[in-house]
Amino acid sequence: MKLLILTQAVDRTNPILGFMHRWIQALAQKCDSVVVVCLKKGTYTLPSNVRVLSLGKEEGVGKFTYVTRFFLYLWSERNNYDAVFVHMNQEYVLIGGLLWRLLGKRIVLWRNHKKGSILTRIAVALSHAVTCTSPDSYTKRFSKTVLMPVGIDTDFFVPGKPPEKNTILFFGRLDPVKRVHIFVEALVRLKARGVMFCATICGDPSIGSESYGEEVRSFGKKLVEDGSLIFRPSIPQAQAPQLFQSHAVYVNLTPSGSFDKTILEAAASGCIPVVENNVLHAIVPGELHAGTHVDGALIHALSLNDERRKALQDRLRVYVVSEHSLNLLINRILAVCSNVKK
Repeated sequence: MKLLILTQAVDRTNPILGFMHRWIQALAQKCDSVVVVCLKKGTYTLPSNVRVLSLGKEEGVGKFTYVTRFFLYLWSERNNYDAVFVHMNQEYVLIGGLLWRLLGKRIVLWRNHKKGSILTRIAVALSHAVTCTSPDSYTKRFSKTVLMPVGIDTDFFVPGKPPEKNTILFFGRLDPVKRVHIFVEALVRLKARGVMFCATICGDPSIGSESYGEEVRSFGKKLVEDGSLIFRPSIPQAQAPQLFQSHAVYVNLTPSGSFDKTILEAAASGCIPVVENNVLHAIVPGELHAGTHVDGALIHALSLNDERRKALQDRLRVYVVSEHSLNLLINRILAVCSNVKK
């Protein structure tokens, strides 16, 4: 198969989108050729059958150049792809969908957001198939939607040496949707109750969320001063396994609707997850579901004995490998792009 991929960034050092570099590598191993059109390119090392074409964000160009290059690439590369895989951004389908249809290209849209609009419905109508990982995704309602594995590289995210049992990690953007403030509020209450812990918050706010990030840091100032909390800036994905391995508990309070892959990366690395997302209800004990009881879930996670902790770690690792591995995802993506039932 010859595949065209549309994505936001190709940059293995990107703390949020660096995983896409690994996806492209894996897809290239099973495709004749891959053309990637991205909004922005950075550092990458990809196989010889992959070409990366940028719309120019790293050059500081404007939207007119973005659109001009977009259509130039779609047309000039038309003989170099059989199917189109659009990752996350429905706008690419809205702009290029009719042309792809006229050229006879199969369009597969990956969209995993809880909310949608009339534009989402149009993008879905233009696509031959839609993929998502969360049953709560807006696109799950459509008959052409295929539920996919999350795609965790379980050879990369692996358990390490047992960390200190009182270590807690919050790894993600300092944005309101991540509900970092609720995590910090829970830590303050734990401290008041005499619970001993060492917590790390690793991440930066997105553009537009800077004030929220400052509020979170301000609220956690006393915890920082007494050595109970550390704030760290975003890190490249290459450093993520070590971060997970050095903490006993991973907290993710993003509401159900999207399936935050860091939950499964943490689980594959041996972290005990405290989560809000209901996708994991089947395998994570109810005591570890945050809900309105973040404090209680944290205390339960911190107090697990060695036997229960090891049993839960093993069960989570098996689940991620069998249900959400990168290899499984790549096979499913190619099957959908080829219109093969699998």
